[in-house]
Amino acid sequence: MSQAIQRAAQLHQQGQLDEAETLYTAILSTQPGHFDALHLLGVLRFQRGRNAEALDLIRAALNLEPNAVAALSNIGLVHAKLNQPERALASYDKALAVKPDYAEALYNRGLALIALDRAEEALASCDKALALKPGYIEALYTRGNVLMNLKRPKEALASYDKVLAATPDFAEALGNRGLALIDLDRHEEALASCDKALAFRPNFAEGHYNRSIALVNLGRLREALASDDKALALKPDFAEAHCNRGVVLHALEHVADALTSFDEALAQKPGYAVALYNRGNALIDLQRSAEALASYDKALALKPDFAELLCNRGLALAELKRPQEALASYDRAIALKPRHAEARYGRSLCLLLQGDYVRGWREYEWRWESKRTLRDKRSFAQPLWLGDENLTGRTILLHFDQGYGDTIQFCRYAKLVACRGARVLLEVQPALRSLISSIDRSVRVTATGDALPEFDYHCPLMRLPLAFKTSLDTIPATCPYLFAAPENRHRWQERLGVSAKPRIGLVWAGNPRSGDAAANRMDRQRSVTFDQLAPLFESTHGDFYSLQKGDDAIAQLQDSVHRRRVADWTDDLHDFADTAALIENLDLIITVDTAVAHLAGALGKPFWLLNRFNTCWRWLLDREDSPWYPTARIFRQPSQGDWTSVIASVAIALRQWSDAFAGARPLRQPGAST
Repeated sequence: MSQAIQRAAQLHQQGQLDEAETLYTAILSTQPGHFDALHLLGVLRFQRGRNAEALDLIRAALNLEPNAVAALSNIGLVHAKLNQPERALASYDKALAVKPDYAEALYNRGLALIALDRAEEALASCDKALALKPGYIEALYTRGNVLMNLKRPKEALASYDKVLAATPDFAEALGNRGLALIDLDRHEEALASCDKALAFRPNFAEGHYNRSIALVNLGRLREALASDDKALALKPDFAEAHCNRGVVLHALEHVADALTSFDEALAQKPGYAVALYNRGNALIDLQRSAEALASYDKALALKPDFAELLCNRGLALAELKRPQEALASYDRAIALKPRHAEARYGRSLCLLLQGDYVRGWREYEWRWESKRTLRDKRSFAQPLWLGDENLTGRTILLHFDQGYGDTIQFCRYAKLVACRGARVLLEVQPALRSLISSIDRSVRVTATGDALPEFDYHCPLMRLPLAFKTSLDTIPATCPYLFAAPENRHRWQERLGVSAKPRIGLVWAGNPRSGDAAANRMDRQRSVTFDQLAPLFESTHGDFYSLQKGDDAIAQLQDSVHRRRVADWTDDLHDFADTAALIENLDLIITVDTAVAHLAGALGKPFWLLNRFNTCWRWLLDREDSPWYPTARIFRQPSQGDWTSVIASVAIALRQWSDAFAGARPLRQPGAST
């Protein structure tokens, strides 16, 4: 190498790029075919971000020396920077054909393979580089990243730990180590690793983002949101941080704001399947299921093997009342992950909705693995009874496993179990104990928290349809099967006094489980506001009585201009037995899909159900009646969210019912028998 090129290379190495460039250019002005000047000037232009010029210069050098391994490797770097990974890979392969032990080319080859989504080959290339150069920090770090992509977090963690043993202040390795620990469910350690990364580099946007993910998994959502905001302040085009911010906002039930974050993520990264998936989830909660489905379908085109996406796509189709298509989507998710509990649970609801009880009850067992209902699962030393064992002379504990309405609907099976010769112990929620004690003398009713006597078998209430192989034709539908206590019924009769007017009970809102996002979403879909019921007050001169519990819903009544049309004595309804006694003195119950619907049906009282479009499975499809409750009449939304049509139909029916009712009931004196 001539003295001039040596001097230029020395200046280049010292970072004096202007001086080096001047010397390279001077050499090429007199020696246009100078390999080193062409090659090194190309490298310098690459360093300055002038990639097209760099490419031309290094190509010119390679035309002179086609097997120059350094130039072959460096032109690979330029191709990689120009987002041409196939060409980069070809360049590295040419370099390695000349020099198989070229560790740097092997490492860079691994980066090109990552860009081509060929993770296994990338891992092999990094491993070869490390076999030649065991302390190669960049290769160790990249190896950890590849292992994360391959869902091998334990091995990735080991790779990051080797990096950090040599370079403890490597912020990227600390941050990605946090991600590996998150995947291993070691969230406190993950947070500590991210915090350490940020101690070394406070303005590390990716570190703040990784920290947010750890905080989400620790349930510290407000702190997670603050971390995402810090990441985005440092890097406003950080699509992943926008997406994670949306996930946090969704979990905090700021769903409209979450949607905005997902849209921003997609503006930065249009082909971002995870953001499209989460956007669909937000749209589901906003009752925009058709848009959710479109978002899921876009994500699916990008990531066809995304089981969680297929599962939630099934939910969107179910909410659009397209159960056959929903089943197909759930089936695709299950084909990818046979033990995908959420998909199997969703599949069971579609089967039950269509009246396919044979397959539906069996698949419904997957709810015990679903995050939505796993918390309801209980364990006992005694064996589970599912209909096979002889119960004669044995004691069986039947216990509730979901909400009040479920307990009321399925407690009817207790008498059937007693008919098998069993001593039946029925455990229910405390608010139901008094009411359900009326079911049958053969059933002993206890409440949660009471000491349990010895028993031989147990069975959750909602497993009993499976145990009895219930089909649509064999539903035990004899009603009433629950009864208000006579003294309570008479007390309410005296309080209501004498009237020939029809008495109508109203429930307009549900009572969501606190902290349960799915229940909150369902409650928003099934509930109306009190003022939406106004057309009913114009349809009859009957007397209306509130059966509504819950502070927010009761406040709607108290603040309404129609409040004088409705008597509200719900402060005196201390449990379901009190509510049952009041209902026994009414003529008709109009209710959204809450436990009161089941209570009215179990009492044999006529009730009209205001039913959402994406109906609960127990009300089946497109029926105005219910095989579970002979006194039910169902009014269904014609489209998602359309309560106006439902209430208009109920108002017409109520007018007709009131006209037919007029004069049909004699005046009742206080204290008289009913």
